[in-house]
Amino acid sequence: MLHVFDMDGTLLPGTSATREMAKVFGHAPAIEALEKDFSSGRIDTHRFARSMFQLWGPMDPARVRLAFDASPKMRRIREVVADIGARGHRSAVVTMSPLCFADYFCELGFDEVHGSVFPTAAGSDIDVEVVLRPADKPLIADTMRVRYGIPPEHVVAYGDSLSDRDLFAAVPVSVAVNGDAHVRPLASVAYTGRDLWEAYELALSVLPVRGLPSRAADLEFPSGCRASVFSGSSVAPA
Repeated sequence: MLHVFDMDGTLLPGTSATREMAKVFGHAPAIEALEKDFSSGRIDTHRFARSMFQLWGPMDPARVRLAFDASPKMRRIREVVADIGARGHRSAVVTMSPLCFADYFCELGFDEVHGSVFPTAAGSDIDVEVVLRPADKPLIADTMRVRYGIPPEHVVAYGDSLSDRDLFAAVPVSVAVNGDAHVRPLASVAYTGRDLWEAYELALSVLPVRGLPSRAADLEFPSGCRASVFSGSSVAPA
């Protein structure tokens, strides 16, 4: 079984990586305007990324780390990921937000993290070809599925908004986590709240799950994560 998690609005309830980074990097009003334009479909991820880069320039890793640590997160993410691993299943984060932020979710035990590559070194320019689009999410999920030898019917997606529609349409089971009107009609089940374990239990209720269930309090937390860059139809290590 492959569990694919969106980040903004899903693992980060009510917020996004860029909103949290704006608290550290500045230009919060301009970032909020970009977020609204993207959410409404007025701009795509490439235009969003270039506009954000014009505001911030290269992303200092130390400041990105501050933003990640301070960001609100769903409760019991680590427990969910550990249970997935205990069943012999795989977990991944796939986001269009900066990989330099999303990559810290590796510390919570995910097998893979995929995101958009933004420059971190001074003097670097942005390459929009490594900025993900919504249509890339199902392609990345399918690439992972094939690599792990997982059948197509054993993939579940967790997401919240318009950018997850393509992924939800491509997988057999989907969970709207604090989902909006763009994804709720497509979702197999819907969850509202801030405890990822509860959303995960909803997924388990409709999945062809193999392996023994675990109690959150008894889990061992795995280490090791593959952070990757997606380009076209291929995934390469970051």
